[in-house]
Amino acid sequence: MVVRRIVHRLGYRYRLHSKDLPGHPDLVFPARRKVIFVHGCFWHRHSCSSGKETPNSRADFWLPKLKKNRERDIETCRRLRRLGWDVLVVWECWTKSLDYLEKIVSRFLGPPLKEMRQ
Repeated sequence: MVVRRIVHRLGYRYRLHSKDLPGHPDLVFPARRKVIFVHGCFWHRHSCSSGKETPNSRADFWLPKLKKNRERDIETCRRLRRLGWDVLVVWECWTKSLDYLEKIVSRFLGPPLKEMRQ
């Protein structure tokens, strides 16, 4: 929800979880052909400290599952790029600095459409 609020406040409009795109991206910007995924660091194995945590119980179950999540994410991004979409992955740890997140998102999306038309 943090990412959605920032995107909306910056003047961008989007669709949610487009079922016709690989991976059902969290935010879809059809006019720009751009998508944003919001990933939890632990579940999608980010390089931050949260993403490097090892489960304390049932590691034999969780580690292969987490590895598979990461592999699926990489393949989903490849498929979207082959279809002509630009992809941004926003990591959970980035939401701790709203200024940083705002810069990343606005750099990725470019100017809002209302500014582009003027």
